[in-house]
Amino acid sequence: MDRYWARRWLRPAAQRGDVAAPIVYEVDRARDGGSFSARRVVAIQHGAQIFNMSASFQVPEDGLEHQASMPPVPDPESLLDLFDLAKESGAELPERMRRFLNYRRPFLVKPVQPDQFLNVGRVEPVKQVWMKAIDRLPEDEFIHHALFAYISDYELIGTATLPHGMHAKRGQLQMASLDHAMWFHRPLRVDEWLLFDLESPNASGARGLARGQVFTREGRLVGSLAQEGLIRLRS
Repeated sequence: MDRYWARRWLRPAAQRGDVAAPIVYEVDRARDGGSFSARRVVAIQHGAQIFNMSASFQVPEDGLEHQASMPPVPDPESLLDLFDLAKESGAELPERMRRFLNYRRPFLVKPVQPDQFLNVGRVEPVKQVWMKAIDRLPEDEFIHHALFAYISDYELIGTATLPHGMHAKRGQLQMASLDHAMWFHRPLRVDEWLLFDLESPNASGARGLARGQVFTREGRLVGSLAQEGLIRLRS
């Protein structure tokens, strides 16, 4: 395929997916132009929509170049992975958070601010997290884009809980993604370290908004993210 993802928008419906049941995907060829193409996708399970997506594709071409600067953060080698953080502080954590941190993932996840995972203090709604796949991946660019999409909402909406001291007490919250958007700016590899620079400008009406920028360790901006999610206090 000589096209790459230029933009992706995902809007989950109210119903949750069932991992034990098949999914039917309906794809609409919304546009096929000389430089850009667009597709609309609806996923159906048990006779109901579980999400819909709009995606646009662009033929690679040269153009104007500028980008935001990567924030100054420690190198990932100097930080602990979530699994190691859990071993160090597991006894002090709520049970739900301890199970979350002990889960073996196919990606290494190293928070720049580990205290945000380990306490319930109120902090600014800003976080940085280094991530990469645990093993080397094939050279296929599509695989890296697909896996980048897979991890793009990790900890994104959770940033909106930080000013309320709720990050380590997720058992008291009902959380779900409502809208998720991402843009691919430059080539990337998910088996090399990526810095997710995240912030939440607003939470209101039982919803939180978060956005992010993703950089390579050399400082190249490779993607941008935005997400609105449900954040509802459990009674």
